[in-house]
Amino acid sequence: MSPTALSGTTPLVCTIEPGAPATVDAEDVHSIEQAAEWLRANADALRDLLHEHAAVYVRGLPVHDVDDFALVRDTLMPERTPYREKATPRSDFGNGVFSSTDLPAAQPIHMHNENSYTLTFPGLLMFACLIAPPEGGATPVADCRKVLASLPAELVAKMREVGWLLNRSYSEHISTSWQTAFAAATKDDVEAYCAENMVSCQWQSDGHLRTTQLRPGIISHPVTGAEVWFNHMAFWNEWALDEELRDALVDEFGVEDLPFNTAFGDGTVLSREELATIQAAYEAATTRRRWGRGDLLLVDNVLSTHGRDPFRGDRKIVVAMGEPVSVLDCAPTVAPSATPVSGEDR
Repeated sequence: MSPTALSGTTPLVCTIEPGAPATVDAEDVHSIEQAAEWLRANADALRDLLHEHAAVYVRGLPVHDVDDFALVRDTLMPERTPYREKATPRSDFGNGVFSSTDLPAAQPIHMHNENSYTLTFPGLLMFACLIAPPEGGATPVADCRKVLASLPAELVAKMREVGWLLNRSYSEHISTSWQTAFAAATKDDVEAYCAENMVSCQWQSDGHLRTTQLRPGIISHPVTGAEVWFNHMAFWNEWALDEELRDALVDEFGVEDLPFNTAFGDGTVLSREELATIQAAYEAATTRRRWGRGDLLLVDNVLSTHGRDPFRGDRKIVVAMGEPVSVLDCAPTVAPSATPVSGEDR
């Protein structure tokens, strides 16, 4: 265990332990007003820690309900990022505060950068624990700089050259409806959003929607310039599904109508072996800490992925997204587009 003291208005000590994210303890903070002041006083030091470690876990703050969380969120992250192109169920608690996810407790959530498939995504995520589960349920994080550095050169070169494709099929039965995903009332609303945000959309004969979008899988942090692996390529690939579930979905709907699927930007499919390689890189870079009530987790969404471990018992983790970042400000190696990369584009 190695403590690192930082200078600032309030002394701040960051503890680094193997397998755990950088952790800061807030001392002598007894009210939510004091918590807001503590965060305000240490904002610059926390930002420096985020740039160094990609994620920072903060213990000792009296954050006990949604209103408490909204107050500390506004102190540290006043600029919010809208939740666009919704993909998983969340509860909206109002005032820009959401549940981290409403997926079943037994289902792990694989590593991903929030909204890596949108043209503007949150630069900063803030999680807080209002109810700590008795077993499991950590929010693991992984430094995307380390992930990129550990991947095979040929796989990185491929992603650098062509980016990645996200294909989605929207259905009320097995995924998110298009009305929910796009917060849209009509097909015209969806088409207008897609045209503005470089998403190809196709309505099928039965009325359901398919979309495709090309995005860069390697970008650079807009402040530090660090290059990172930034995408949902592994998370939403068909081979990441439970084998029995994948087979059942393919038998019923076909590969083209899986709720999510990914490929390289030129349409080349990701092999099982390549998926395993990417997952292993994430795992090697992953750290986690067991949640305690009132704890915060700050995540630089460009420098770090996040996920969720399965759990038992009650768990209430809330999240807010802020500091919007345009992908065009991140030196993307591939320009975002609504269509795959062609040979002429290279």
